[in-house]
Amino acid sequence: MSLRSALTPIVTRWRTANPYALDTVLAALVLFAVSLQWMFPDEGDDPLTLRGWLLGAATALPLIWRRRAPCLAACAVSVATPAQALYCAPPPDVMYGGMVVLYTLAAVGKPWQRRMMLAGWVIGVVTTMQHQTEKEPFEYAFHLMGLFGAYALGMLSRVQRAYTTELEDRARRLERERAADTARARAEERSRIARDMHDILAHAVSLMVVQAEAGPVVVRNDPERAEATFDTIAATGRDAMTQLRKILGVLKEEQERVDGAALARLPQPSVTALPGLVRRVQESTGLCVELRTTGEPSPLAPDTEIAVYRVAQEALTNTVKHARASSAVVALDWAEDRVTLTVTDDGRGPAAPGGGHGLIGIRERASACGGSAETGGGPDGGFRVVVRLPVAADRATALG
Repeated sequence: MSLRSALTPIVTRWRTANPYALDTVLAALVLFAVSLQWMFPDEGDDPLTLRGWLLGAATALPLIWRRRAPCLAACAVSVATPAQALYCAPPPDVMYGGMVVLYTLAAVGKPWQRRMMLAGWVIGVVTTMQHQTEKEPFEYAFHLMGLFGAYALGMLSRVQRAYTTELEDRARRLERERAADTARARAEERSRIARDMHDILAHAVSLMVVQAEAGPVVVRNDPERAEATFDTIAATGRDAMTQLRKILGVLKEEQERVDGAALARLPQPSVTALPGLVRRVQESTGLCVELRTTGEPSPLAPDTEIAVYRVAQEALTNTVKHARASSAVVALDWAEDRVTLTVTDDGRGPAAPGGGHGLIGIRERASACGGSAETGGGPDGGFRVVVRLPVAADRATALG
């Protein structure tokens, strides 16, 4: 076991102990050091008197209150020390109490308190020693170096404590910011998942309802077509379940493993899936849907790819559910810095003035991708959804 590891528990207990108990122990140690002259007297040394010992004790006992009242304790020690030095029965060999109060004020005192106390002690030491005989020059240096050393250690403790406090504050701020970022990311992810689930379920259920409503009529008049209708309902339900599993897979913390190899999550739909979407809507509902593309396709960010597909899906779902339309057009217009998706039908549009949850979701998707959305009547009647989304700056950005 190293010396550092052995001392660490002791230092930790010392720092966490009752500060008043520690100050009492410190005062007792200073009183013991002051009393050494009486405990081990030398012949021919300075005279020893009870009054001299009491003055020495007066330099130690105020240290008990050095943290509760640092300025008052320093003043008491500052008065008792020169009194003992001038009384000379005996004079202090080392100013233990003075060094402790200078350290304390330098560490916890106000600027004017510590500066005034340092200046007072320097002047007091020099003046007191001038009135004493047989003082060697090195004794001046010894006492002054002790005072300045104690003051410097106190300032170092102050700086270290301020640095530690700043680090702790910074760590707390970073933790709060990290928690806020995590909460915001979770809220955004929940919102995205809610939009995806709404789009998937609304689209699938709408197609299934249309097919189911037509089912009884088809069963009586065209049994073969009825079988195809029920197959379409089943296929639509299976497709909805597959897409829901994709979204719910995002919520899993760990990927499933088969034979020790991680299974990649199934990809989300993108722009390339639009022809399939148009074909399924047309086959399952009988709505005449046309897909038009103009311009040169550009790379899109993953979120934008999903947004284009989901917006088109939601717009067609609204057309099937609410518009009573006979035809719709899905148009993609590629420009240098953006792609514009326009879905137009010849129906009547939504019943609510601001649109339902689907149109709100379209606006939120566009805003989340840095784009914009407009909904309203078309130039020739019907209803139109226009979404403008930015393209990626380069392919590396598009790949995420």
